[in-house]
Amino acid sequence: MKVGFAVAAVSILAAFTNTATADDQVARGAYLASIMDCGGCHNTGAFTPKPNVETPLAGSDIGFEVPGLGVFYPANLTPDKKTGLGAWSDAEIIAAFTTGLRPDGRQLAPAMPWMSYGHITKEDAASLVAYLRSLKPVEHQVPGPFGAQEKATAPYMTVKMP
Repeated sequence: MKVGFAVAAVSILAAFTNTATADDQVARGAYLASIMDCGGCHNTGAFTPKPNVETPLAGSDIGFEVPGLGVFYPANLTPDKKTGLGAWSDAEIIAAFTTGLRPDGRQLAPAMPWMSYGHITKEDAASLVAYLRSLKPVEHQVPGPFGAQEKATAPYMTVKMP
């Protein structure tokens, strides 16, 4: 009787720990996006008293100026095919936040902390992508980027080096 109970208990425990559903993966990705503070920059209205939480991660209209490099605006991370990540493969999205390189070979904005995210596990990277893919696609083209000699067309903050 004790052996039968132990086998049943182990089987139930294994069922709970070994079955990850798509919902679990999206929930894990949402958690990761939260602790990675993706919305701290990539939300419309980020850097204002009223960030837009209705369209999370749809990009920001307020950028960062890095002297000598230009002005950069946090991108639209929703699965919109025209203005977001909808045309990017999962591998391209993961490469962007782990290596700092876009599919076209350009470097992401210097403010993007990809070096901090470069050690994410494969499972967590896949969960983050699953979450981004689960978002409502929002057509929102962010400004720029603008080179050091170009005039930015939208508000930005300046990073001033000492």
